[in-house]
Amino acid sequence: MSLKHYGVLKGRPIGRRLGTQANAHYQVHIVDDTTDYRIAVNVQSKLSPSELEYLVIDRFQHPIIDSLVDLPIGFTQLPSQPGGAALDFIRGNLFDRTQMIPLPFDIPGPNNDLNEAIDSIIQQAMGDENALVYAFGERWKTEPTIKDKIFGFLPGNGIHDIHMNQGNSAQFKGDDGVWQDGGLLIHFPEQQRWVAIFLKFQSQAWHTDDVTGHTIPIGTTPTPLPGGQPGEPDGVIRIIAAMVNPIGGQPERETVTILNTSPDEIDLNGWSLADKAKRKHPLSGKIAAGAVLVIVLPQTVQLGNKGGIITLLNKEGLKVSGVAYTKEQADREGWTLAF
Repeated sequence: MSLKHYGVLKGRPIGRRLGTQANAHYQVHIVDDTTDYRIAVNVQSKLSPSELEYLVIDRFQHPIIDSLVDLPIGFTQLPSQPGGAALDFIRGNLFDRTQMIPLPFDIPGPNNDLNEAIDSIIQQAMGDENALVYAFGERWKTEPTIKDKIFGFLPGNGIHDIHMNQGNSAQFKGDDGVWQDGGLLIHFPEQQRWVAIFLKFQSQAWHTDDVTGHTIPIGTTPTPLPGGQPGEPDGVIRIIAAMVNPIGGQPERETVTILNTSPDEIDLNGWSLADKAKRKHPLSGKIAAGAVLVIVLPQTVQLGNKGGIITLLNKEGLKVSGVAYTKEQADREGWTLAF
């Protein structure tokens, strides 16, 4: 069914509560110009293994930022589609998923668990009067006569599902969808700094259907991602560079450079490169073990100069590699971006 009220909440953080065994959610009190909200962030899974995978990016750069700064304060419902402000951990190329690690939320001692990893960033934002939090997830129905159970404001109001929302196990399959993932982005304008916090349940899959968001069974690709499970196609071939803003006028000769990291020659027939709008350029031929290949893109696939994403898909349609670049990176005409 996917999420019904997916969007982003933009506001100032004024309070927080750590997750506990009784309520394994890190809670943030957010205000806009007229309304109080609570952000409920899962820090433990109901399914085994219970530890969430997380990633904090202290200097987050991605073209999605340009679509956020002009959003009004408060909650904005987002269409679950590419090209806008919606998050998708798989299709949006937001981060290198190999950097995510599982972490318990309540380890004794300072600065060593998921509660504290999130809290250190939120505390910074609470201490900066200009900082803003952008929480992506599902808004729950306003409760006009019920005080918020954590912070006590009235009416009760808030947002949850601040985590990946696709590739779920059977018990939570009904929440699956594409371009509806949760996350926290925190903007510190005076520092020209964005911090990103991304969370995922270990029970969730990294390869999902482009329409339903349901898990796609892994094929028989022999080379796994380092540290991954056998059969995973990720990282076998990597996008390592792109020319997104060539010198001269139209038509531009945009290129993408890929590297075969495996010890085997790989047949690229049936593979494709996709741009931000998911327009695809089919590939053909073979790439030798350890070889680099420069691919010239047709005009039907466009690497925009205002930021974009590039995704490499294998013949089964599974993501093998993905990168993103910002407007600032694309501004330098004639320069090749290295990823």
